[in-house]
Amino acid sequence: MTMEPPTKPSTPFDWIGGEPRVRALVDRFYDLMDIEPGYRELRAAHGSLLDDARDKLFWFLCGWLGGPSHYEDRFGHPRLRMRHMPFAIGILERDQWLACMDQAMGETGVPEDLRARLRESFFRTADWMRNTPGS
Repeated sequence: MTMEPPTKPSTPFDWIGGEPRVRALVDRFYDLMDIEPGYRELRAAHGSLLDDARDKLFWFLCGWLGGPSHYEDRFGHPRLRMRHMPFAIGILERDQWLACMDQAMGETGVPEDLRARLRESFFRTADWMRNTPGS
């Protein structure tokens, strides 16, 4: 009898656990942003309500991770940098976003090897989003 070695899921979306786990990650991210003083500037950039942002990040991450293209189906190409230009994004905001997402990944049980890969990808994207002078 031979045993097949376990295989990794084909996409990060599958690896993370599909839509329920992406929703849990996004919800924890915004919950943390709302309650942790260390994310104050990041929270301030999001206005008084977070429901719209929660949905948009969930829809975006589903597709970005290799799952359903909910965001593009609703809004077309993400054009992340263009859509974020109205918001001042400097090193502080970038670092708070990354720290908040990393904390959310840890608290929602994202597997460590996937978490490390996502941390790198999130950094590259968040760093590219900076748009304030000297940032």
